[in-house]
Amino acid sequence: MVELLVTEHALPVRPACRAVGLSRTAWYRRPADPAARDEAVVVALMALVEEHGRWGFWKCFGRLRLLGHPWNHKRVYRVYCALRLNIPRRAKRRVPTRLRQPLEVPAALNTVWALDFMHDALYGGRRFRTLNVLDEANREALAIEVGVSIPAARVVRVLEQLVTMHGCPAALRLDNGPEFLAQEFVDWCAEYHIALRYIQPGKPDQNAFVERFNRSYREEVLDAYVFVSLTEVQAISDEWLLTYNDDRPHEALGDVPPTRFLPRPTAPAESSSAVCP
Repeated sequence: MVELLVTEHALPVRPACRAVGLSRTAWYRRPADPAARDEAVVVALMALVEEHGRWGFWKCFGRLRLLGHPWNHKRVYRVYCALRLNIPRRAKRRVPTRLRQPLEVPAALNTVWALDFMHDALYGGRRFRTLNVLDEANREALAIEVGVSIPAARVVRVLEQLVTMHGCPAALRLDNGPEFLAQEFVDWCAEYHIALRYIQPGKPDQNAFVERFNRSYREEVLDAYVFVSLTEVQAISDEWLLTYNDDRPHEALGDVPPTRFLPRPTAPAESSSAVCP
């Protein structure tokens, strides 16, 4: 605008800047092209990265200083980020070595509970998770917990509710997810003397009972409905859970429901394995 007033209307620079609200310093000192201004930094950084691809920012900056370049770290880091050289490198998560756990049908309830997570999305695109807990003795689904986030503290809270209702399990079969590796979860299991049977990484067949349950839950609930809220997911899951445990025939149990194949005592004290140590 100042240039238009000066060139076409022959207005002096000072009145033109005052009319537009631009300082005369900004008029006389035009901003340089960023690409041209930082060209030397770009060339130096790209040469270093091409030769030393595993170097991070501070190694590159230190090398530039050793080469005699005067740029400060803020300018170099700005160019470093603009070139997208600061993208974090994904490292493979290290999982402890696990022994293969035998998959046998327990003879009594509360011997082994199997835990696993599932993922899905609401109609609006919001992702959610479910924590499924299964008793391997009669394949009874003890809980389906629905939430956007189910950290270790929430897993412990769900298990505490189940322990209050059904008693303590002797062991838990689970994968190597971060929620199950969290210290809070491990400490809680140690407090209740619950053994942790981690399956080997990449071997979901070692947790086959709950995986088969997940398939039924996926086909009959998650894929059968369009959910608009987490409350709706939880309500339909709880209703389906009653049908699954009390009415739905289970082929591996002789076409009878889990609660009829091996009924659960009405009170935890009636079961010898129900009371926590």
